[in-house]
Amino acid sequence: MGASPLAVASPAGRPQAPVFFAYHSRMSATITIDDVRAAAARIAAHIHTTPVLNSSGIDALAGARLLFKCENFQRAGAFKFRGASNAVWSLDETLAARGVVTHSSGNHGAALALAARTRGIPAHVVVPEDTVKLKVAAIRSYGASVHFCAPTLAARDAAAEQLCRETGGTLVHPFTHPAVIAGQGTATLELIAQAGPLDALIAPVSGGGLISGNAIAAHGLQPGLAVYAAEPEGAADAYESMRRGERVTDVVAHTICDGLRANIGAINFDLMREHAITVLPVSDEETVAAMRLIWERMKIIVEPSSATVLAAVLRHNALFAGKRVGLILTGGNVDLDRLPWAA
Repeated sequence: MGASPLAVASPAGRPQAPVFFAYHSRMSATITIDDVRAAAARIAAHIHTTPVLNSSGIDALAGARLLFKCENFQRAGAFKFRGASNAVWSLDETLAARGVVTHSSGNHGAALALAARTRGIPAHVVVPEDTVKLKVAAIRSYGASVHFCAPTLAARDAAAEQLCRETGGTLVHPFTHPAVIAGQGTATLELIAQAGPLDALIAPVSGGGLISGNAIAAHGLQPGLAVYAAEPEGAADAYESMRRGERVTDVVAHTICDGLRANIGAINFDLMREHAITVLPVSDEETVAAMRLIWERMKIIVEPSSATVLAAVLRHNALFAGKRVGLILTGGNVDLDRLPWAA
């Protein structure tokens, strides 16, 4: 690949059917900056306002002013708590009492488990069998029930839907749920409030909840802001989707970035096109080098998925030279016994 950018309740108190959410191609227009602002107000009492950090050494390497929004310091260790909290606290009392269900490679599951605990409701999380043990332990520590499945998106979807039927819980999809998308966008609301106007914003892309929510926020505040998405070459369905102008779902992911292996969601692809997001591919080698650089220069550990944003800025340097760039560091849930540069 080249490097060029390019459910209804019954009287008896149980739902007659599981609660799902249907999306169509124009639904993207219904998620606005006002939804993001409402999410910020709704979750303010539950989330951390995370810091924006800078490294003069990394700035010198990039030839740009890089402003890192450190969601690795968010509750549950990742930005996912924003969207999960907004989804949980958006439910009415009847639906909330029945609990929530999701599938996740780890971070969204932990975030939803913690969000559910803040409201005192049950949570069920489907995880692939190869999920990082640290992330499984986190989900359990927040009180959710963990259910394992085969490491495919189809298996995750099927298992989550079955749990909805069994429990009556509401499915909180990790990236296509509108409340999740709006909640993720609150990271950019904070970033621009803390750092001031930006010339560019970059976040990782997988299913697309983060990048689409933050594009909505960014363009609600700065309509002309350039928005980029960093994606592993080994899981480049968003890159291919944007290049071809149609959603690509047959990419088999092979990347160290365990949080970026999902295919882009339909609503998220619509939003990426609407907001003219440029996807920047990076190799796993570049990502690991960026992860290590963040540790060496900023003294913080982030997940490989997070480090893709710095890897993209360094690889595609001409796009960012001389600019003020906001970078979303998405999480810090790293297995310290399996650091990618360790022998």
